[in-house]
Amino acid sequence: MKILISADMEGATGVTWPADVLPGTPQWERCRGMFTSDVNAAVQGFFDGGADEVLVNEAHWTMRNLLLEQLDERTEMLTGRHKALSMVEGVQHGDIDGIAFIGYHAGAGMEGVLAHTYLANQITGVWLNDVRASEGLLNAHVVAEYGVPVVLVTGDDVACEDALGYAPEALKVAVKDHVSRYAAVCRTPARTAADIRAAAKEAARLAVRHAPVEAGPFTVAVEFDAEHLAMAATVVPGVARVGERKVAYTSATMYEGIRTFKAVTTIVSSAVEEQYG
Repeated sequence: MKILISADMEGATGVTWPADVLPGTPQWERCRGMFTSDVNAAVQGFFDGGADEVLVNEAHWTMRNLLLEQLDERTEMLTGRHKALSMVEGVQHGDIDGIAFIGYHAGAGMEGVLAHTYLANQITGVWLNDVRASEGLLNAHVVAEYGVPVVLVTGDDVACEDALGYAPEALKVAVKDHVSRYAAVCRTPARTAADIRAAAKEAARLAVRHAPVEAGPFTVAVEFDAEHLAMAATVVPGVARVGERKVAYTSATMYEGIRTFKAVTTIVSSAVEEQYG
């Protein structure tokens, strides 16, 4: 049994505001340890549950945040940017039996601690076939095309509730309870590590590959906080404006859909100016 962990940071233990997750800040340095603790607990739990291999894919910002030296020596970590499937890189090789979303969060325009979808501020909403989408929902559709189930989700309580929509059978662990975008009631790392490890052990039984799901076509709509960002996004072939601040495109598969989404967010991030956005 081989497990893939997609590790994001906004939903990690103790994380509540931007400085906690922005590389280079003192708070980020502090929170890297708690982020690593969450991931390590999942790794250990999956091995407890019978996994033979666990691959951790870094999925936050620069994708160079986890402390490799603190991870269980039985695991391996894929770190760094520019990966074909970004947050779920590694699922496409046909040897993954289950995937865990560790440190996930709610999507842009939703309640939730540090809620966003790919870009921290500029995106105000994403919809997949008219359903408001988080990164979890988008990624769940990608991995389904490879026959890989989502078996575990951790984050704040809102992220866990969101996961009920895209991975109802997966185990969920809330490491904190949402109060506002930048505030939460947090549990201690010792407590969340124990909870995550226990859930991962149980989640291992769900790691059974199934037939690839062909659910396309997928229409993705993205709304921005400024009209010039919508204009910039149309540089990507197939992306068209459907409103003053909104664009949309349709892809035959979610593999194509997530790669187009990544192209849109990359173009838009380069169109943002200081102060005025």
